[in-house]
Amino acid sequence: MTDGSPTTRRVGRRQVPAPTPPPPPAKPVSRVRMSAAQRREQLIAIGRQAFAERGFDATSIEEVAARAKVSKPVVYEHFGGKEGLYAVVVDREVRALLDRVTTALTAGHPRELLEQAALALLDYIEEETDGFRVLVRESPVLSATGNFSSVMNDVAHQVEHILGAEFKSRGYDPKLAELYSQSLVGMVALSGRWWLEVRKPRKETVAAHLVNLAWNGLSHLEAKPTLLTRRTR
Repeated sequence: MTDGSPTTRRVGRRQVPAPTPPPPPAKPVSRVRMSAAQRREQLIAIGRQAFAERGFDATSIEEVAARAKVSKPVVYEHFGGKEGLYAVVVDREVRALLDRVTTALTAGHPRELLEQAALALLDYIEEETDGFRVLVRESPVLSATGNFSSVMNDVAHQVEHILGAEFKSRGYDPKLAELYSQSLVGMVALSGRWWLEVRKPRKETVAAHLVNLAWNGLSHLEAKPTLLTRRTR
């Protein structure tokens, strides 16, 4: 017999709380299933970050799968292994960096072209830091066509055409344009790797000093330079 209250009941002469009814069963959380294309993009993004942080050798398929919350066979299904994932990541970064530099080369004056190329590389380092770290980490699984050096070679070939026309108009040997383009691009690339870590001074200042060194040297070229220490008497 109760006193009318839904939360108490009478036991003998005492009133005790009525037992609390169990909570309703929780609804199962529905997971949104990714499409194959979405899963592939997720794995590429995770692989890109892992390779940037740890490098190729230290990154494992287990780590990539764990970050994506999938099993290892899912990664193998999309890429065939760590090498396949790495190759896709590097290929994308190579094309992204080359596209940036190519698109940036719009001015007509050679000095402005040099400025644009330097800023394009520094912009990429600043905005796509993980991608740049992946590129500058050399990996034994890739040939010379799939790394940072290959990108810089492609850029150097574009600069070579610009310098070749400039050399010809100034009476210099246009065959030497390749040498100078490799030197210029190499200077900017190595400076970019240094700036990746220090981030000082700001990128515009770095670009201005790179152009200052390159352009002021180019504007006073000797037609046939020789080394003072090995000049024949």
